[in-house]
Amino acid sequence: MTTSTSDLTPQDRFLAIRDEIRREALALGFDACGFASAADAWPNGEWLRQFVAEGLHGAMGWMEETLERRSHPTAMWTDAKSAVVLGVNYGPDIDPLTQLEHRDRAAISVYAQGDDYHDVVKKRLKQLAGWMHRRWGNDVKVFVDTAPLMEKPLAQRAGLGWQGKHTNLVSRQFGSWLFLGSVLTTLDLPPDEAEFDRCGSCRACLDICPTGAFPAPHRLDARRCISYLTIELSGPIPDEFRPMLGNRIYGCDDCLAACPWNKFASLSAEAKFHARETLKTPPLAELAVLDDPSFRALFSKSPIKRIGRDRFVRNVLYAIGNSGDAALMTVVEPLRSDPDETVRDAADWAAARLASAQVS
Repeated sequence: MTTSTSDLTPQDRFLAIRDEIRREALALGFDACGFASAADAWPNGEWLRQFVAEGLHGAMGWMEETLERRSHPTAMWTDAKSAVVLGVNYGPDIDPLTQLEHRDRAAISVYAQGDDYHDVVKKRLKQLAGWMHRRWGNDVKVFVDTAPLMEKPLAQRAGLGWQGKHTNLVSRQFGSWLFLGSVLTTLDLPPDEAEFDRCGSCRACLDICPTGAFPAPHRLDARRCISYLTIELSGPIPDEFRPMLGNRIYGCDDCLAACPWNKFASLSAEAKFHARETLKTPPLAELAVLDDPSFRALFSKSPIKRIGRDRFVRNVLYAIGNSGDAALMTVVEPLRSDPDETVRDAADWAAARLASAQVS
């Protein structure tokens, strides 16, 4: 049931509108909803400029290209007055770190074990934005992280959580497991109280990083991050990082999984963002033999499909090289003649590692 706002004061009217939006968002499957001003000044644009100026973004040239549009929400849309910031919980059923114990199987980042969250979240955002426009006639635009909007600092302003020392959003209710999306609107809605940093002296997310990708709290060197190396980086991964990958073939959840706030995550099972059973620690031997059609079929509607078969098999071969399982040499040898140069390089490296492990 919607609330009549015709007899309310302007302030109470916008508070009532905000409550309606929150109820609708939760009904559509969002687990968190907060409100922030889209017009207030913030320092995050300068932080991003420094990040790019220091080259910490690595080969992600799109960050430099979209720098000005990321500098402030109104840089994306000058008429925006408010941001409705939404979160979807994707907390895993088990500790992702246990995946690392099975060296002959693949560890895939939790967010990529289901359908592409960009598509799922964007569909819900469009439903919410369309409902808002029909209800109040306001202009709206939707954003998920494929668009150049800095959603994590916006989410902190909206009270959904705070940016932890691992630079990701941390929620008191959902830990480090929230997908984010936003609806910018011309409605001038009262903002929620911003969340503050509750990390204290904890360093769990920093200390667990296999590659030392955090030069300091709240600072990430993407060039050392396993998520960057396995997803964003084309060509061979530098030799120094290959042993550190372990069996991680797509992304890395270590810093997220180490967060103590995860123990407070709670949500009804039916609302969870479900993983596919086939992507929970699949055998490396099965993944290594994928050709392009079988790769596309297996990862239909998955974010993994974006990196392509060659980069994916490259990652699988590094994991095989780290497995110590000499039996996997049978799938490595044919790939030493693969048409793709990077796959051949990874296969040669894996073969050498397996041979060395067998001797020792």
